[in-house]
Amino acid sequence: MDYIKHVRSMVGNEKILMVVAGAIVFDEEGSVLLQQRSDNGQWGLPGGFMELGESVQDAAKREVYEETGLQLGEMELFAIYSGPQYDKTFSNGDQVSPVLISFICKRYSGELISSNSESLQNKFFSLQELPDNIFTEHRMIINDILSDKRLPIIG
Repeated sequence: MDYIKHVRSMVGNEKILMVVAGAIVFDEEGSVLLQQRSDNGQWGLPGGFMELGESVQDAAKREVYEETGLQLGEMELFAIYSGPQYDKTFSNGDQVSPVLISFICKRYSGELISSNSESLQNKFFSLQELPDNIFTEHRMIINDILSDKRLPIIG
């Protein structure tokens, strides 16, 4: 059963706590993988909501695989973001208070899918030449990547 649909069937659009897991995937040249989402055209880091029965690591790996076709290897905790500043209301009225857990991955296998139902494009970008239309929350993560903050970041 889809956990989100199950919870929404009970609470409607009320605000719920949701765990979001994703990965910052780097290639051998140090470029970062971004996904241009099919629902809004914006670029972001691959990831999504955790399902029941998953660890956050498994959720990040599953989401990256579903969105990009890459199978992630070893991951390192990068950051945990939470708090009311991240609360969001989706276009359908669903409200969430997310806990975003982000990993770094430099080892992966598989072929990068250029596009699918969730992704208009998947592409590696140099950190100095990123597209303009990046999700605000993901721009914050990229800014943290470029900073010299001590890891893991708790924000």
